[in-house]
Amino acid sequence: MLRERVSDDIYVFTSALYAKVTAGAVVTGEGMILIDSLPFPDETKQMRAFLTRVSRPGVRYVVLTHYHADHTYGAYLFPQADIVARERCMELLIKVGIPTLERVKEEDPALEEVTIRLPDVTFDEGEMGLRLGEKVVRLIQSPGHTPDSLMAYVEDDRVLFAADTVLPVPSIVDGEMSSLRASLRKILDLSVENMVQGHGEVILRGEVDDIVKISLNYLDAIEEKVDEALKREDGREKLAQDNIESTGLSRLPLNGLVQQIHVANLLSLYERRAS
Repeated sequence: MLRERVSDDIYVFTSALYAKVTAGAVVTGEGMILIDSLPFPDETKQMRAFLTRVSRPGVRYVVLTHYHADHTYGAYLFPQADIVARERCMELLIKVGIPTLERVKEEDPALEEVTIRLPDVTFDEGEMGLRLGEKVVRLIQSPGHTPDSLMAYVEDDRVLFAADTVLPVPSIVDGEMSSLRASLRKILDLSVENMVQGHGEVILRGEVDDIVKISLNYLDAIEEKVDEALKREDGREKLAQDNIESTGLSRLPLNGLVQQIHVANLLSLYERRAS
């Protein structure tokens, strides 16, 4: 696991075990706000041990940015904390998250002790603010990657935990194109010093707007590809062989996983529009 400090009181943790997924901690004199929790207990326990040394009051809130396993599985290791998420996240954890965990436990012994913690505090209209000590964190709805996605913006530090709203390649397989576009545009209205992607490297101030615009351009590009494929008899087969570099993005990030995400985006969008 990689640990880095992105401001005086904010840490980012990046998994070495799964797709460079990230979590973050906002430290105050009254405890910490944790944004996401990493999927595998070994890494979450390492993160917890470090945070215990950093702030004696410990983690007071765990924010779940969306229901996906790689962002929620570690929450059970912070029993003293309140879990905060959107109401839709609660619904999806119950409907999808719990039964999925029972299945994957049979395949991966590393997850045997994991249990799903459901949110204690939820919201589903507008924004929600969390104040702890001297810090204010705005929880901003950002559907598109998933219906329940949110971003966490630390106001004074101007650090945005964009979660999977921002990735090395956008992912819409479990989401919706127009919603993701709108959520990405919200970032352009914020003053962001550092942006933490849901997977991958931290984006620095001078690159934030460019990364958002690149993501928007990518969504336009795959929409055009799918529209063209729908006119061809072999359209689906062509999409399955498409190279992400044809959209202007590199195939190197996340150890090449971005190519798989790209093809999944194309095929998912194709199936929706063909039906």
